[in-house]
Amino acid sequence: MNGLSILLIFVGLFLLGGVISFVKQGQSKNVTAVLAIGAAMALAAGILRLGVWG
Repeated sequence: MNGLSILLIFVGLFLLGGVISFVKQGQSKNVTAVLAIGAAMALAAGILRLGVWG
């Protein structure tokens, strides 16, 4: 496991927590969508960098 992949997964989970918080607070849908996209991209990059499929 690589340090960068761990960092990307951690950032993705942190942003996902922000998405959940924003939805509960009733924030703007546009801001929530951008945050959700960023969380998904960070999680995907971290998981793909693990290289478990290679």
